[in-house]
Amino acid sequence: MTATDSLSVWLRVRREVDWRHSPALQRVPAGRDGFRSWCEGPVRRRDPIRAERLLAAHTLAREDAARQTPLNFALLARWQREVLAATGAPFRVSDAYAKAGRERYGLTPHTQAYFDSCLNETTDPDIPLAARAARAYLDVAFFHPFADGNARAALLTLVYVLAREDIVPPEVDPLQTTRYADDPAGATDLATLIGVLNCPVSFDLCRWHGA
Repeated sequence: MTATDSLSVWLRVRREVDWRHSPALQRVPAGRDGFRSWCEGPVRRRDPIRAERLLAAHTLAREDAARQTPLNFALLARWQREVLAATGAPFRVSDAYAKAGRERYGLTPHTQAYFDSCLNETTDPDIPLAARAARAYLDVAFFHPFADGNARAALLTLVYVLAREDIVPPEVDPLQTTRYADDPAGATDLATLIGVLNCPVSFDLCRWHGA
């Protein structure tokens, strides 16, 4: 029996979530760069080469954000070539699977174009920035565009969307919990978490209490 198309499920959930009630983000003084700290810490301890590749991709993403480069699959593929140290990072050519096969992401002739359309919505001024970043992260996770490295691509996308508006998350580890395509509450929780991490007081309290 063919597994449910979790991408179709996500696209339905994506339309149903009330993204407009996500928290507003504020620009705070430059400080800790959570993505860079994550690469220099736990990632480097596990795999120094992986850390260097991620840092190179992060540099590209921050440069693209500063230039306000439009977000689309081609831009993600540029970063992904650094992440994977590959000469190419094409859009997948078949259904993709995750979570030990429990989620299947279908493919049609229109999937890549629909993905670009979703990424284009990250500039929608009617949606709070935290929601746009969370939604883009989940779009990458559930469109699952690459054969490998989609979790890394999702995190780079989130960082890019925030950096485009001069927001640098001081922590990214809490963002990397398992997400499910059929979970609207989890989608809104991700947007809320981005808002919490953006607050310097909340972040300092988390560090103080060892969270």
